[in-house]
Amino acid sequence: MNAETWGSIGASLAAAGAAVWTARAARRTPKQERRDDFTAITTQQGAAIERLERRDRQREADMEKQRERINDQDAALSYLQRWVGTLVGYIRHAGLEPPPAPPMPDGVRDYLDHIM
Repeated sequence: MNAETWGSIGASLAAAGAAVWTARAARRTPKQERRDDFTAITTQQGAAIERLERRDRQREADMEKQRERINDQDAALSYLQRWVGTLVGYIRHAGLEPPPAPPMPDGVRDYLDHIM
């Protein structure tokens, strides 16, 4: 065997060794798989947390609207109570008696106790 043959054998062995080393390096280790799983789970959890935060913000906005509506309704009831009281006073001042109020339902009584 001449030097050229030995050179090609050496080059072939070097190429085979590089291929084996590359294949070994490309193989994923369990640690790498766990790290990738952790990254995927972390990404999914991040998306789920963002979804929950959006829902929470939406519910807080809805609750604020409901609070405003309840406050407006409370103000309207107070206004109506004062207005009816003024009308009753006017009718009595004129020497007349206002008609009797219809019976108040129990559910309404709970809400009107604080203004009557």
